[in-house]
This record gives sequence, C-alpha cells and structure tokens, in this order.
Amino acid sequence: MRIAVIGAGSWGTALAAAASARHDTLLLARSADAATAMAQARENTRYMPGVPLPQALRISASYDEMLAHAFGTEEPPLFILGVPMAGLADACRQLRQAVDRIGRPAAMVWTCKGLDADTGLLPHEIAAEELGASHALLESGVLSGPSFAREVALGLPVALTVASVSTRVCEHATAALHGGAIRVYASDDVVGVEVGGALKNIMAIACGIADGLGLGANARAALITRGLAEMTRLGVALGAKPDTFSGLTGLGDLILTATGDLSRNRRVGLEIGRGRALADILADTPHVAEGARCAPAVRRLALARGVDLPITDAVCAVLFEGVSPADAVARLLSRDPRTECAD
Repeated sequence: MRIAVIGAGSWGTALAAAASARHDTLLLARSADAATAMAQARENTRYMPGVPLPQALRISASYDEMLAHAFGTEEPPLFILGVPMAGLADACRQLRQAVDRIGRPAAMVWTCKGLDADTGLLPHEIAAEELGASHALLESGVLSGPSFAREVALGLPVALTVASVSTRVCEHATAALHGGAIRVYASDDVVGVEVGGALKNIMAIACGIADGLGLGANARAALITRGLAEMTRLGVALGAKPDTFSGLTGLGDLILTATGDLSRNRRVGLEIGRGRALADILADTPHVAEGARCAPAVRRLALARGVDLPITDAVCAVLFEGVSPADAVARLLSRDPRTECAD
C-alpha cells in the first residue's frame, strides 16, 4: 500500500514513521528547506527532536511528487492529513481537486482534534463542505485516540480508533497502520469520536490549572470524571453514541491528555494555574494547543443546544474573561448539588 502523510508536524511525522515500517510512505513537509533538513538529518528537529526517522521514510515538499508516489500502484492510496484544524479545509480542497483530476479512488483520514474557532464546525463537517456530501472517488474518516506523537514515533504501544461512515475507509486505515505496536479499532460514530477529541483538550487545560494551583489528586479525578460527563452530554446532543465516550477516543484520550506530561493542553493549564498569561504561554511553544483555540466555539455550540458545560465555561472564563483560576474553582464548587447521572 502507498501512504502519503500531509503535514510534517509532530503527529504527521510520528504516523509517517510508524507507517513506513510496513508500507511505502511519503511525508509531505510545508517547505523545501524543512524537507531537505529532515531528509539529511533523518530527524524532525523542530517537532520531534532526538527521535530518528526510519531510512525507508520518503520526505518531500513537492505536492506533485507526493501524488505521483501515492498513485504509483494500482491499489488505492491512503492519505493521512496531519494538519491542524485551521489547515483542514485547504488540505481537503487541494486533495479533492487532485483526486478529481487524476480520476482514481483514494481514502483519506484526518487527525486534527477540535472545532473550527470561527464557525464551530467539527472536522467532518469541514471536510463535507469541501468534498460534498458524498465524493465518488475520495472517501474519508477520522483517526483519533489516546496517543502522544513522540511515543508513537519511538515505537511504543498505542491503540487508535478510525471512524467513518465508509467501511472501506476503516478497512484501509486499519490495513495501513494496524500491526506491531499499533492497534487500530474501527467505529462508525464520527461525531462521538470528534467530540471526544475536542473536549478532552479543554478538560486537560482544566486539570492543568487545578494541578498548577496545587489542588491535589482528588480535584484532578473529579475534573476528569465530570469532564467525561460534559463530553458525553454534548456528544449525545449532537447525535453521538453514548458508548463511544467510554472508549479510546473518550475516556482513554481524556485520561492521557489530562494527566500525561507530554500533553500540551495540560501544560497550558499548568502555566495558567501558576500565574502566567495565555498569550505568553502560547508564544513559547511551536505546537498548537487546540483546547484554547476551540473552547469558545464549544461553549457557543453548547449554548445553542441547551447543554450545560460548567467546566468548559470555567476554562473560557479564565482564558478569555480575566477570571482568576482560584475564582473559577470557587464558582465550580459553589454550584448547587445534583444527582450524579442527571442529564
């Protein structure tokens, strides 16, 4: 199978490195300088320093070279869009135009997590706008789950979920990535997988803030548990399956991102809890903290659907409304008592 990974950030690099162990894989970088540097050093020094890239992995900045690689055999290729939310629409549009021009089938999965900051659209809704409700040649889905890119690149065990309304996409992505240290599970609940991926980042910021304030393990456990309840409420309101949130892309990803030292969203929360300003924190990291970008959009979506998200509200108040972390915690603790499993 031919695999092309579009986007040489941390996650795109990790997936390309993993896929190249068993398939002919090309990683598409944004610039020729970046591609040349990675190809010569066999390392992504910007996003994955200290992790060697497999010799089998091809690296290029040429879109035409990437297409020639992908369609170099009769078997339909898999395109993995390792781009952030802000780049998803352009990546989908460019790939659709290329596939239409070539006239051969292909599968595509995206890995970004969040909502569009301006429109509030989930990734599959953005892709649908660019591909149409159903594209004859380019079928698509989402790849998600509890995964730190650096650990995947190092070959450590990980379990992922691919979700699509197309069984062919699930089968194609599974064949591409399942094996060795990677397990891939299939789902048809695209909405649930994407809602879990978006809200877990916000909850990780909340847990980081609590840890930065020194509130202890009890507070962290409460935030994770009630964060899962928020995630499930919003997901079900949008048509997701409740069981999805007890799986890899719900509880699994939430635990990892809210507690793991490699979590960029948790690190944002830690620094906020220690008194730093959000703008200063974001300026110091090359990585995108999607939880901070999408939290206001999630809150607007919840308000429109009549869904109560108190932790999300608290995070937004701290990040964007000048509320101190201590006051936000006090607001959460002062909420009226309720039955735990109430809607």
